[in-house]
Amino acid sequence: MTRVLVLNGPNLSRLGMREPEIYGAESYSDLVSLCWNTAAELGLEVDVRQTNDESELIGWLHEAADDRVPVVLNPAAFTHYSYALRDAVAMRTAPLIEVHITNPASREEFRHTSVVAAVATGSIAGFGLDSYRLALTAIARSGR
Repeated sequence: MTRVLVLNGPNLSRLGMREPEIYGAESYSDLVSLCWNTAAELGLEVDVRQTNDESELIGWLHEAADDRVPVVLNPAAFTHYSYALRDAVAMRTAPLIEVHITNPASREEFRHTSVVAAVATGSIAGFGLDSYRLALTAIARSGR
């Protein structure tokens, strides 16, 4: 069974409470459940994690690279400025899908640039929590 890390950056633990008019009313627990259920349907094993700490997120990306584990990554605010995170993503040894709940291109100008997109396998944005379902499906179909 393919193991996948689902990694979430800052403030995602606040889903449902943080700007629900933008991010929706679903909670972080709902996100975790969606990932587990989707993984079970696809024959994947997921490990869902969240951190507000850039260093911890980078360490998890190193772990994934060392173990050749596919990743679904929502870098959250780190998307737009963390070159350290970008460099960790560039070391990937398996598919890595960047996901966003909203569509950053339709939001404030500072959100339009992703420093990690160019080194990710692909990006999925704007489909709410379904962005994660789509990313897990893409990984399952990649054969990893």
